[in-house]
Amino acid sequence: MSLLTINKLTASVGAEVTDVDSDALAHDDALGAAILDALEDNGVLVFPGLGLTSEAQVAFCRRLGEIDHSSDGHHPVAGIYPVTLDKSKNASADYLRATFDWHIDGCTPTNDECPQKATVLSAKQVAETGGETEFANSYAAYEAFTDDEKERFGALRVMHSLEASQRRVTPDPSPELVAKWRSRPTHEHPLVWTHRSGRKSLVLGASADYVVGMDIDEGRALLAELLDRATQPQLVYSHRWSVGDTVIWDNNGVLHRAAPYDPNSPREMLRTTVLGDEPIQ
Repeated sequence: MSLLTINKLTASVGAEVTDVDSDALAHDDALGAAILDALEDNGVLVFPGLGLTSEAQVAFCRRLGEIDHSSDGHHPVAGIYPVTLDKSKNASADYLRATFDWHIDGCTPTNDECPQKATVLSAKQVAETGGETEFANSYAAYEAFTDDEKERFGALRVMHSLEASQRRVTPDPSPELVAKWRSRPTHEHPLVWTHRSGRKSLVLGASADYVVGMDIDEGRALLAELLDRATQPQLVYSHRWSVGDTVIWDNNGVLHRAAPYDPNSPREMLRTTVLGDEPIQ
């Protein structure tokens, strides 16, 4: 008997999980394993109106793996990071403007850490308009390639940088800001990520700067084309938030972004990230 009641939200990505007790999420290891299995199958899991407390959210994520504590200090509960444009609640809010572009977390780590396995968001306050979180299935995007495309794109490597993602939202930065961005190392990744499971996904998004060995403009045009193909409507689930909702997604194969909203909005999501153990290869 399944531990979860799951209803598909789209044919490509996303499923709603109902009849789950928030306390069980925090303490039941078997439930945690079932959620990881469901995440592999669906890419995104939505728990509507769950009302998960910050403490329970962190405890739940511990059922899934090791917690990322690199951003602690912005919230009273360790393991919680507030996603908001309000600088009084998050001093690093300026960097979050890059989340309006499609991306995968962890493509430009400080050292050589693996991308995060999964991310959990819970809605504390929502925007009056906009602010949806959108998810695109990059496993399905790869599978849609022709055999010739799979062979061609499978040989490409892409340089990723913090600067590339930040220039999208700050196109005319000061020299000091550029120097700050460039203090983060760049990382070269294959365009096609071959996972331990044998599945393949695309490593695309805001941090993807250029294709190694290709003319800069030609390579960037290709990356833009592939991102457009990977984020076609039939490959995307858009979650319209209500206070108390919790969403978890597979960061290794699902691109995500926030839809625009008023920068003065009180919108606040509470994020917990599960560290990854699978390098991009």
